[in-house]
Amino acid sequence: MQISIHKTKQPKTKPDESRLGFGTHFTDHMFLMDYHPDKGWHTPRIEPYGLLALDPATMMLHYGQGIFEGLKAYRTDAGKIQLFRPKENFKRLNHSAHLLCMPPIDEAFALEALKELLILEKDWVPKKPDTSLYIRPTVYASDPFLGVRASYTYRFFIILSPVGAYYAEGFNPVKIWVTKNHVRAVPGGVGEAKTPGNYAASLLAGHEAHEAGYTQVLWLDGIEKRYIEEVGSMNIFIVMGDTIVTPALTGSILPGITRKSVLHLARKWNMPVEERKIAMEEVLDAHASGRLTEIFGSGTAAVISPVGELRYGETVLTIGEGKVGPVARRLYKAITDIQYGRQEGPEGWIEPVL
Repeated sequence: MQISIHKTKQPKTKPDESRLGFGTHFTDHMFLMDYHPDKGWHTPRIEPYGLLALDPATMMLHYGQGIFEGLKAYRTDAGKIQLFRPKENFKRLNHSAHLLCMPPIDEAFALEALKELLILEKDWVPKKPDTSLYIRPTVYASDPFLGVRASYTYRFFIILSPVGAYYAEGFNPVKIWVTKNHVRAVPGGVGEAKTPGNYAASLLAGHEAHEAGYTQVLWLDGIEKRYIEEVGSMNIFIVMGDTIVTPALTGSILPGITRKSVLHLARKWNMPVEERKIAMEEVLDAHASGRLTEIFGSGTAAVISPVGELRYGETVLTIGEGKVGPVARRLYKAITDIQYGRQEGPEGWIEPVL
């Protein structure tokens, strides 16, 4: 398919790179294409960033049939622009599409379209340290119809946003609240899909955590409310003794690409790694015995996020004296060095753009 390009006649003023925040500024252009059963995916185009016209009966608004991804473009010290493992993102997008009964996209074409958009928007990739251009591919059901079924038509779009640190704390320990009263997902559902409903399900618990002075929620399993699953915007890792432990992917946890990268690097460094169930009782016991040395999260937005405090009911655990631990620090440096081109990563991790 040929991508048509319609450039804006009213370029935006670019934001101050020292005050970017996260997810508040958007570039001049976006990519779109549409799906119809008779045509497949068609009419790929780059247009000026603008509003989407939606019929009030658009199925996405009523039944939540939508999926999205999150990745970043990085500017290296040499001024080049590159992506970190984007093929994994489009592969995961298609996995989410399968779970939401949506048509798959051509992953190679989606990457090509993203590169075209990035080349056009190259001046929006920020230059300051620890900044990047966040990328949000999205697919939503576009049929105007009130009735519970899979849509026949869909729209795929990609928007871009220059960003700084995801958390106000930056690369410093955050405080995490373990919810006992809410669940996010259960095996056999869509917990492993990146779909809006999963995030809607997290909002109330997140609000309660913020009200209590905590940055994020740590979810327990939806059946027994006993086993650790993930944090609202990241996968979780527990360091007990010399072993890195993370919950196994059992269908209710998002298979994070940064999570996958952490496991690869840890094994490459000959660190003991376990993917298995982790009960809260085990975490409490490990803390009491002094074996619990670090907790950290991993995700595209924050990369590695150390946890300095964990609250479970009335029990408050201080992790690693509230400081960044050596495992989290080493992983953060290794991954960000690869992302920003300071070090070469494993084969296939970096996709050059410009």
